[in-house]
Amino acid sequence: MADVQEVQNGAAPEKAPATVASFTGMKPQLLVEAPKATDAVQFYKTAFGAVEIGRSVETKRKAEQELPLISCAQLEIAGSTFLVSDVSGDSAAAQTVGTGCVLCLETEDVEAAVAKAVSAGAVAEGELAEGNGACCGERVGKVKDPYGFTWLICSPVKKCAGVEA
Repeated sequence: MADVQEVQNGAAPEKAPATVASFTGMKPQLLVEAPKATDAVQFYKTAFGAVEIGRSVETKRKAEQELPLISCAQLEIAGSTFLVSDVSGDSAAAQTVGTGCVLCLETEDVEAAVAKAVSAGAVAEGELAEGNGACCGERVGKVKDPYGFTWLICSPVKKCAGVEA
């Protein structure tokens, strides 16, 4: 039983050769229904001050399709990077568009950040609330962007799970 638990928790089975993998970063990727990624990138720039640091587009488009799809736009907010991509209906990734992702942004002025996001097209969900002081700061606002993603806008985290921030 212990061997099964160790494998489930990431340990290699005893007979498998040991390999070491190290990661240099992690970039969440937001999959947006095609052809809305261009609009999504602009929204994130306007609402959250994102900076676009790279973009690749799909060049093989049919003549009747006016805009090239974004294969990947790389954006940065507050030193963190995330990706935005168009996903067409025939893609296997299309099933995950706009689901299963909550993004957290920290700011000293939660009210102003929520207002800016709403003025850019997001929808505020509920009232500003007092957080639990752990992983989501003392003040918390919640908005849903026009592409189906939920953003928590929180005051800075002082402590997270007993670890000083």
